[in-house]
Amino acid sequence: MTSMTETAIPGYVAGTWTIDPVHSDVSFTVKHMMVSKVRGHFRTFSGTLVTSPDINQSSVTAEIDLASFNTNNEQRDAHIRSKDFFEVETHPTMTFRS
Repeated sequence: MTSMTETAIPGYVAGTWTIDPVHSDVSFTVKHMMVSKVRGHFRTFSGTLVTSPDINQSSVTAEIDLASFNTNNEQRDAHIRSKDFFEVETHPTMTFRS
């Protein structure tokens, strides 16, 4: 029997893992002008996944290189990297924590 803070998941193992960028992806889809979708990804990122015996105490941390933003349109990508949006010269990385 498990308590409310413990969840029985077959194969669940507590530990720390490094996110493998070869087998992982940081991607997005946004609407453009309410007509079409723009898809893109960040080419460079790293992170760690920590699973706790109490699954509610588990965490993910990822650091994303904002200069690696790519939608396959260099003009748009340069604009997104500029001071109008990411301002990568001042803020080179974005951090996600959960």
